[in-house]
Amino acid sequence: MMKLSKSLIAIIAAVVIIGGWAVSAYNGMVGEEENATTALANVQSAYQRRADLIPNLVETVKGYASHEKETLEGVVSARSKATSINLDPESMTPEKLKEFQQAQGELSSALGRLIAIQENYPDLKANENFRDLQVQLEGTENRINEARNKYNTAVQNYNLKIRRFPNSVLSGIFGFDKMAKFEAEAGAEKAPQVKF
Repeated sequence: MMKLSKSLIAIIAAVVIIGGWAVSAYNGMVGEEENATTALANVQSAYQRRADLIPNLVETVKGYASHEKETLEGVVSARSKATSINLDPESMTPEKLKEFQQAQGELSSALGRLIAIQENYPDLKANENFRDLQVQLEGTENRINEARNKYNTAVQNYNLKIRRFPNSVLSGIFGFDKMAKFEAEAGAEKAPQVKF
């Protein structure tokens, strides 16, 4: 039986250690990527909840303010545009995320105009269905914000994991790419003007 030399044993040990590190690093990156894609799915779920509430809100308003046709059509159009854009983690680019955010922002703006209609229609303002839908929308907006924050945290953890050395070497080899975060809408840093 052949005796293994010390240098061969050292080489085998080094290969085992490097292999163990590579497997551990790869699995860690996969775990962080899964956390981020799950967080993205939760964001989309929150936005979908909002989109699902809109038809009921539009129908409730339509019953009281049928001549507000332009506002109602604006909400329906914005909802259609917002729900037509899906974020697929496999093909998500910063441009696609920005397009998604813009469509959601347009929907938020249209919803704001729809909610403002209530001031002109006291019967609508007093309607229990309308009030319930408003409360649900407010809760959904909070869920959206929370889901976006969790997504951004998950993306930050993932991006840190794949960009730190020595993981950065493996992330390039295995195709782990940096993910984009949700950003504040343009002009969000300025307080809105209130005029009476």
